[in-house]
Amino acid sequence: MRDDQTEPLRHYVDGEWRSGHGTETFETVNPATRETLQTVHRGTEEDVSDAVSAAESAVEEWRALSYIDRAEYLWDVYHELRDRTDELGEIVTKECGKEISEGRADVVEAAHMVELAAGNARHPHGDVVPSEIPSKDAYMRRSPKGVVGCITPWNFPVAIPYWHMAVTLVEGNTVVWKPAEQTPWCGQTVAEMFEDAGIPDGVFNLVQGYGEAGNAIVEDDRVDTVLFTGSAEVGHKVDEKIGGRAGRNACCEMGGKNSVVVTDAADMDIALHSTVMSSFKTTGQRCVSAERLVVHTDVYEEFKRKFVDLAEDVTVGDPLSEDTFMGPLADEDQIAKFQRYNDAVRDSDDATVLVDRAELDAEEIPEGHEDGFWVGPFVYEVDADTDLDPFHEEVFGPHVALVEYDGDIERGVEIQNDTEYGLAGAVVSEDYRQINYYRDHAEVGLAYGNLPCIGAEVQLPFGGVKKSGSGPPHAREVVEAVTERTAWTLNNSKEIEMAQGLSAEIKTDEER
Repeated sequence: MRDDQTEPLRHYVDGEWRSGHGTETFETVNPATRETLQTVHRGTEEDVSDAVSAAESAVEEWRALSYIDRAEYLWDVYHELRDRTDELGEIVTKECGKEISEGRADVVEAAHMVELAAGNARHPHGDVVPSEIPSKDAYMRRSPKGVVGCITPWNFPVAIPYWHMAVTLVEGNTVVWKPAEQTPWCGQTVAEMFEDAGIPDGVFNLVQGYGEAGNAIVEDDRVDTVLFTGSAEVGHKVDEKIGGRAGRNACCEMGGKNSVVVTDAADMDIALHSTVMSSFKTTGQRCVSAERLVVHTDVYEEFKRKFVDLAEDVTVGDPLSEDTFMGPLADEDQIAKFQRYNDAVRDSDDATVLVDRAELDAEEIPEGHEDGFWVGPFVYEVDADTDLDPFHEEVFGPHVALVEYDGDIERGVEIQNDTEYGLAGAVVSEDYRQINYYRDHAEVGLAYGNLPCIGAEVQLPFGGVKKSGSGPPHAREVVEAVTERTAWTLNNSKEIEMAQGLSAEIKTDEER
């Protein structure tokens, strides 16, 4: 667990730490300083194949355990997460750059997810279904799919892996996991927790690496289900590859182009607090971050003035400092993408730039962190009918459009829904009729009222509609993806009686 390691991080396959088949390594860096944190063995297709073989071999023994016995391993993980929250939160912050309270929250959320999955082992499972035949019992049973592949992102490098894997394991599946290449140290800590818990060999497997390792998981027909969280571009490729293969399925949570609708009945303090959190927390690098603020004309000028003031002043700094609100972006690719979209706005006749802190002044960058991936908020205003790409495509950074609307709540929701995505959204209003209209008509998988457009309590499903997803690969809803359902009917009578009035009489030629 040190950042002064002497040996590259390895894969964890079939209960062993392995260097793997390849000879290449890669480095993970601190986004705030660009200092190297870890060197990591780069996984190959052969490494993934070994991991899948181990997972496949472990399926029968693992699924033969009771729910409660499987959950016992997860309880050990839960206690380690709670005992080491501060330590692991610092690793999250060092490796992905989000400020320290978010680093700790990432670990706490992971603990909550494990608690939910392990606790559920002692809850009732299945459904008793009434039969129209009194002598019959009918009910639903679930069985594990088998081998589940998990591909997770860098922005929640501890929480999301447990979103995927905790329920999956308790339900009786085995796992092959590829964490994001930006956060392999976090991946190592997660694997060490399963090893510490003594989970049987082959039940949990980790392969570090890049896209080719993730693709190998998707391409391997022995992987029954793939759980994916990441970009829409990659997620839809996963869907396409698995969609035509019998017996396999993918459950993908992807990006969004999320909005907060601020109505004429909004409380201004709540509106400002909610939108600043929605747009700039995690430096805008949440899949639920709001990149469009849709504000009613009656309150638009006041909101714009106050929001701009806050965006100009929001604290960018060392993510390990408790005084920091925004840390750096994750890497050079994020910087390039952010600046490309900012340039498109600057060059457009449709938009007016209101805040441009995209390239911070030297005095705004914390001392000793001059080489980090530093940016500040970028805010512009634009009409709702613009065809400007940054208004319609996910930027994944502190890049925010203000849109003024006139009319009723219907118009605000219409603007929000005018996107290919449908992950998350929020409404700010003191009028319950407006809130209820939003609730009933917003095309999103996650909705918030008088709150920031962020947050993921683990007892709720987390996923989107439209281009944003194909089912939540998290929390209770992931059960659908990682289990098979059997509708079981048992006859308790000595006679055969059928539903729907179907005759059960066997007729033969001798009776004619």
